[in-house]
Amino acid sequence: MSRKYFGTDGVRGRVGEHPITPEFVMHLGYSAGRVLAATDWHLAQGENPGVLIGKDTRISGYMLESALQAGLIAAGVDVYLAGPLPTPAVAYLTRALRLQAGIVISASHNPFEDNGIKFFSGNGTKLPDETERTIEEGLDSPIVTMPSTRLGKARRINDAAGRYIEFCKSTFPYDLDLRGLKLVVDCAHGAAYHVARPVFHELGADVLAIGVLPDGKNINDGYGATAPDNLRKAVREHRADLGIALDGDGDRLVMVDAEGNLCDGDQLLYVIAKHRMAQGALHGGVAGTLMTNLAFEHAMQRMGVPFARARVGDRYVMELLQQQGWQLGGENSGHIICLDRHTTGDGIVSALQVLHALSASGQTLAQAVADLTLYPQVLLNVRVAKNTDYAAHAGVRAAVSAAEAALAGRGRVLLRPSGTEPVLRVMVEGEDEAAVRRWAETIAQAVREAAQAMA
Repeated sequence: MSRKYFGTDGVRGRVGEHPITPEFVMHLGYSAGRVLAATDWHLAQGENPGVLIGKDTRISGYMLESALQAGLIAAGVDVYLAGPLPTPAVAYLTRALRLQAGIVISASHNPFEDNGIKFFSGNGTKLPDETERTIEEGLDSPIVTMPSTRLGKARRINDAAGRYIEFCKSTFPYDLDLRGLKLVVDCAHGAAYHVARPVFHELGADVLAIGVLPDGKNINDGYGATAPDNLRKAVREHRADLGIALDGDGDRLVMVDAEGNLCDGDQLLYVIAKHRMAQGALHGGVAGTLMTNLAFEHAMQRMGVPFARARVGDRYVMELLQQQGWQLGGENSGHIICLDRHTTGDGIVSALQVLHALSASGQTLAQAVADLTLYPQVLLNVRVAKNTDYAAHAGVRAAVSAAEAALAGRGRVLLRPSGTEPVLRVMVEGEDEAAVRRWAETIAQAVREAAQAMA
């Protein structure tokens, strides 16, 4: 049974359109409360289970928070409100407070008109597909409010941001600091706007923070990991040593060197892996995804490090790490998971791991990535109808076959539907950038023509 509402990162969509409506989200909260938190232990103790809710800075977060809260309380769940907080902070606090689940209201890197709901288990990890299916099944049943004696209550956690700041700092070695380092930190006008700067500043860095004036509508707008031009400009203007960009919910990271050159998730994961390998601290291999650059895979082979690819999505990287018993993995989009530091991807914690590697090696960011030359990779998004297998269309198959024959084993072609948007992602990778772009455009056009024919 496939999931109807859950994508690769929770339930997501345009606010006001099904399923991101107050009515649906209240029902989702009720169903989740019944599935995630109705444990026999709590019933036996006469206590309500507890769920933490955090959100990013979108204006719609107020509405959706209230709807979730109503559904959870009706299911007999106590709600702990953390306010604006990065997604990984919710994962950490859910575990630290010994709660049964955590919920984040965020659409991550999407524009402010979108929003979403994603869940964490009590141990701070994303929910498995099967649990999400069970929550969806509960949406077919009506809300049956608990007796008044069993209703949940809501309370606010006033020190949530401070707790998370201290946690992030604890992931950096105590015998090191960031003194003498000038950083520009871009928070995308998102959930990390009030927590990222203190982490790096309190570790000793001179920090200029940008993208820290959220107004409910400017999240990811010209700032953050998906729009790094302002970061690059600020790094050069202020002669910073490097720049750090997070996305709207703080779980994604890209960095900029002193010259303004952008380093993506593959390059940053390489810096961390190489450092750990040198220190004898790389336990097992490294996990990537189907989108991980082929040059990264070849670099791991040269280092003698096992490498495996998961489906796209940090939840699937996590599953692969757990299956292999490894600790390090990530995506080229900037989700990096260090399981010896956190239970989920965390932009701030990942940045600290990169800074640890640079400090220990005495290298600049540019020097640390100099021996990893990424293959040109072109990614095009083609808007399509959901749940349609365009890759099986004869015209699309022919275009893909022609591209693969031309690449002759020196590149890759990948078609995959987005888990968060109604688009098919067309990726072509190879040694010749002009050829890669040409074949990506050819395949994308074939998909457009197939979409029109199948409409």
